[in-house]
Amino acid sequence: MTSDRFYIPYLIPAAILTLAFAIRLPVIMRFWRIDPNVRSLGGLLLLGSAVFYFGRPKTLALLNSSTGVSNFAAPLVYSLLTLFCASCLIMIIHWRGGDPRRVRRTIWTIGALYAAVVAGLWITFAFADVPVERLRDLDTYYANTPWMREHILLYLGAHTAACLVTSAVTWTWLREVSGWLRAGLVFLVVGFLLNLCYDTVKLVAVAARWTGHDLDWLSTYVAPPIASVCALFIAVGFILPHAGQAAQALWTDYRQYRSLAPFVRELDGLEAPLRLPRRTPVSRRLVQRRTQISDGLLRLQPYMDPDVRARALAEALARDEAPARAAATADAVAVVAAVRGLRLGLAAGPGGGAEGTAAAGAGPAGTPDLVAVSRALRRSPVVSSFRTRPDPPVRPEGVRR
Repeated sequence: MTSDRFYIPYLIPAAILTLAFAIRLPVIMRFWRIDPNVRSLGGLLLLGSAVFYFGRPKTLALLNSSTGVSNFAAPLVYSLLTLFCASCLIMIIHWRGGDPRRVRRTIWTIGALYAAVVAGLWITFAFADVPVERLRDLDTYYANTPWMREHILLYLGAHTAACLVTSAVTWTWLREVSGWLRAGLVFLVVGFLLNLCYDTVKLVAVAARWTGHDLDWLSTYVAPPIASVCALFIAVGFILPHAGQAAQALWTDYRQYRSLAPFVRELDGLEAPLRLPRRTPVSRRLVQRRTQISDGLLRLQPYMDPDVRARALAEALARDEAPARAAATADAVAVVAAVRGLRLGLAAGPGGGAEGTAAAGAGPAGTPDLVAVSRALRRSPVVSSFRTRPDPPVRPEGVRR
């Protein structure tokens, strides 16, 4: 019986590829019909995991015994591997984009070529005489067998060609992209270069048989671990651009949500917050928090005093704060003063109105910057100093200064 240690190079990448597919499954199901990138990624992950699940020696033996055909699993696994190579090329083409007609022609060409390879694999296997079941060394054992020799060279040639083309394309593309896409391409380049090492090891072992030498150990014990490492790099390379952008967006929303907490606490009691379910996504919570702050600022509109803001801005600039940070500090002081005035029942100041509202939460370019104001509410010494000042005398509502 095959030792369990031979299963490890197959099970680890199979499990990782399956996990990646499961993580992406909601997106794949949602955008399957409208986004070719999603279709390509889903097919790639499925084929990649299938190659390793079906490539396990125990699974190979089960396939052979269930069909009653010795070594029937060989063309099946090699066909899956060939289709995986085609899906990698198609995914790269979708990433590069360009003229839609040219993209479609290229994809159809790749599909036709690799479909012909798959057909060739089954034809050569049908003509080959392979009566002895070989679960781990089929390539070298039948390296000199007519038709099986061509069968082996066909799948190795298709695999090598796909790796060469994909490596070349991704390498030249590295200089044109940045961010998560570039990081993913780096993993892909490494993965496909390692795939070329896998092909080299296999071909050396097969060629050694042709010349009467025995280097079967290269194909049996060296190639499978290389294939496993290749699969890990390729899986990360294809997943990282999508997962990285999603994780970055989630982290950005989470940071903004947390950063706005001081602002919400400052406005506590002015507006009743909307209760959201516990599992509400962070993006929706962020929208709700921004809406709550905006509603609170509208409530404070009559109490926004431009004079208070101007004095706070001058004090912040005197502390050598950068202009953008000083503006946020001044807005924060204006909000604190307006909240104090509202809660003390003071009359609206002369600066109340649209001008005062625009000042609160507006950056130097006039665009809202609620996060900067919220941070100033928590950190700014100018705001802390203003909080310690005594409250102004209370005037009845409606009495103007």
